[in-house]
Amino acid sequence: MSVEFIGIDPDTDRDHCPTVWVDPDAQEVLLQGWKPNALTQAQCEASSPAHGPVPDGEAIVRIPARMIPLLREACDAVERAQLR
Repeated sequence: MSVEFIGIDPDTDRDHCPTVWVDPDAQEVLLQGWKPNALTQAQCEASSPAHGPVPDGEAIVRIPARMIPLLREACDAVERAQLR
């Protein structure tokens, strides 16, 4: 697996920095973000009752809107990997 760094939150304080990577081989986007509080997690789960609670092996992460350009870049990188 070769993970490619895309970028970090442009307003980072270097201690708490949401980050975006891609794995072109697996064609996946990897995200580091803030864990939601219990209320936010409950709201996410309630908004899609057919899906039930978030499984132990999965997580909800919060990414600031200012990182949308990095998310687009990551999506583009994964799409390019699909064309190889």
